[in-house]
Amino acid sequence: MNPYDIIKSRRLTEKSRVLGNLQHAKSNTSVSRCNSPKAVFNVDKKATKTEIARAVELIYADKKVKVTKVNTILIKPKKRRVRGFLGKTAALKKAVVTFRPGDQIEEQV
Repeated sequence: MNPYDIIKSRRLTEKSRVLGNLQHAKSNTSVSRCNSPKAVFNVDKKATKTEIARAVELIYADKKVKVTKVNTILIKPKKRRVRGFLGKTAALKKAVVTFRPGDQIEEQV
């Protein structure tokens, strides 16, 4: 499978930004142990953790990142009513990718 078929997009939400910036937080002793940067991606529903790790390393090969851990989350579709008609939101799969300490996939703003 092509790495761009496995990794659909980067998920940039407020929670994912907080998770990515935990490595810089030193306010709490439990938070200060999080020295590995993390990133959240939308991935293919059939992708495994090893395929996700390999795809992220291939996509960001120019930055020479190494994936140490991948956690996946399956989100089920929810029922929604729009203009009186019943429908569903799309089901998706998220992956929280942990890099080795010191690696970075984007510049800090």
